[in-house]
Amino acid sequence: MTRQSYQGSCQCGSVAYEVQADLDETFTCNCSRCQRLGFVLTFVPKADFHLTSDGPVTEYLFNRKQIHHRFCPTCGVESYAFGTGPDGAEVVAVNVNCLDGINPRELASQAVDGASY
Repeated sequence: MTRQSYQGSCQCGSVAYEVQADLDETFTCNCSRCQRLGFVLTFVPKADFHLTSDGPVTEYLFNRKQIHHRFCPTCGVESYAFGTGPDGAEVVAVNVNCLDGINPRELASQAVDGASY
């Protein structure tokens, strides 16, 4: 795959977005949060992520408190999070499970050992 435009949202649609992403670069993580939620993630520059429906969100910070996990207080789905990458640039972690028309279980995601951080 190459970079393409996708639409995503939480389950109820209060939080919705458009994103430019390359789904050849997806990750699964075994940290305490990602493993419990079954995330498949892709990371994109903040400029490639645009909220189209900015409903209310609740934020959750844990561990080093560097990733701002945003989830819808109505349906409980975390469709994205944001923080800074290793180079200091702002990035958005997109929950690929929330992208329209994508089956994330068919992607060749790289496993990341987040439990060791």
